[in-house]
This record gives sequence, C-alpha cells and structure tokens, in this order.
Amino acid sequence: MAAFALALSLLAAAPAVEIVGEAELFAPGIASTDHSEVRLTISPDGRTALWFSRNRPGGPGGYDIWIARRAGTGWAAGWTPATPISFNSPGRDFDPAFSRDGRFVFFCSDRPGGMGKDDLYRVAVTAEGFGTPENLGQKVNSAASEYAPMLSPDGRHLLFSSDRPGGAGRHDLYTARSKGRSFAAAVPLPGAINTPADEFDASFLADSRTLVFARAPSMQDDRVDLFAATSRSGRYDAGMILPLAVNDPVKDSYGPMLDWSAPDRLTFSGQKGGAQSMELYRITYRLVSSKISGGQHGR
Repeated sequence: MAAFALALSLLAAAPAVEIVGEAELFAPGIASTDHSEVRLTISPDGRTALWFSRNRPGGPGGYDIWIARRAGTGWAAGWTPATPISFNSPGRDFDPAFSRDGRFVFFCSDRPGGMGKDDLYRVAVTAEGFGTPENLGQKVNSAASEYAPMLSPDGRHLLFSSDRPGGAGRHDLYTARSKGRSFAAAVPLPGAINTPADEFDASFLADSRTLVFARAPSMQDDRVDLFAATSRSGRYDAGMILPLAVNDPVKDSYGPMLDWSAPDRLTFSGQKGGAQSMELYRITYRLVSSKISGGQHGR
C-alpha cells in the first residue's frame, strides 16, 4: 500500500489541503464507543450529530444511523445519549450527510424498493424530526452499489461512489448535477482521480471543488487511507495522501465529511492509538487550492 500511495502522490500537481493540529476524538462514550462508528455529519447549527454503526446494539438492522443532540450552551454544553434515528430500516442504513442548509439528510440503504444493492436516499429534516425517505432515482442509482452521498456546499453537485460498470476500476467517484429537487445523470469525476483501485467515501471541502476521499487497492483486503485532490481546469488530479494526523500507519481511515458547523473542520473515522474499533474524529484543515486558479469540476 505504501508504494501504491507514493506512486499516486507523484501524479498530483500540488497539495490540496494542509492539516492543522491534531485530531480530536468526538464525544467519547456517546458517539465514539467500543463499537464501529463511521462517517460523522454535524448539522449547520452544530446541535445535531449523525453517524452510522455497523455493530452497535439497539437499532433495527445490522447497519444503523445514530443521532445525538447538543444539550446546553457554552462550556456546559454536551451531547445527549445516542439513539437510533427514526428512519432506520431492518436492512443496511449508513453514510449519513446533512446538506449545507440543514434541510435534508442524504444516506445509503438497501431497504426494499431500491434499484440495486445499496441505493442513495434523501430525507427531509422537519420540526418533528425527519420525513419519509425518498430514493434519488435511476439517474443517480444503479443495479450496483452507491456509497457516501454528499451535496456540495454550493448545492450544485451530488458526490458519491459506485462500483457500476463503466468506471476506471472498482469503486469510483461520481457526481450528479442538481436540477431543482432532482438530479441529472451521474458521471465519473473527470481527470486522474479514479483509478483501478477503490475510490470511495468522498467529501467536498468548503470551496466545493477540493475533495477528501478514501482509497485502497481493495477496500476489503488492504489498508484504507485518506487522500485530498482538487479540480484544476475542470479535471481532478490523482490526489495526495494525507499525513499521519489523519491516517494511521497500520489501521484504516475513511468516512470523511465536512463539518457544516465549522467549515474549516473535517470529520473522519479511524482506529488511532490502538483503538479496537472505528471511532469518530474532527480535525482542522486549511485549503491550499484556494490560492490556485482553476475551473469548477464538470462544468
């Protein structure tokens, strides 16, 4: 894996982001537990946290989305005990992501009525909690698996991964242009970012064109690392591996997501310091690509 990462990093034009400081464990004992916790998304007001667990008891399915809310204000504020979210199903529900305006949560599910293995869904955030999940339709979903949906900060592109036919390799990164409440047909991200390896679990950063994403020759068999890439003249470079403040030299790191409550902060999942399961982290980043002129992706 080290040689693979080095070869790809040499193809990147320049670093996309700088990582600032050390990663902070998020809500230990509430969100970060002895169970496998992945892909933390925080609402724009900073008062609601969602993530999913593969093995936490108490939900209706094997994979469930969990919720915790901020209680109190100022230094006294803490997180309420986590509970399964209301729109979980008996199947796999995972990879939640708030929209920037906080009006929707995008997520993945293999619930009945879908078009393939794992489909992308959207659910409205309401005054009472959450509405009825809506499948994003055949222009986004396929008979294969779709993972990790995320609507760009400018609201113009839905980012996700899929192992559908027609990509560069295994899982590849795709976008679908927003068209009102629907989306245009999804297309692979242009440039060198998609490879014969698995590219998945991607998040836009605050500029809507720089990405942090997971990559491994095989997500099932090899260690997964986080990379960053940016769009220049409408095409993405191959990406550069992020430092050990994010990645671990032995264990997996994946599930990145922009923190809507602090857009200079990134969340991710990892096993740091000898942790026996995936835990949730936040870390601050600085955009390097903002100093570089370049076109938006896919325009």
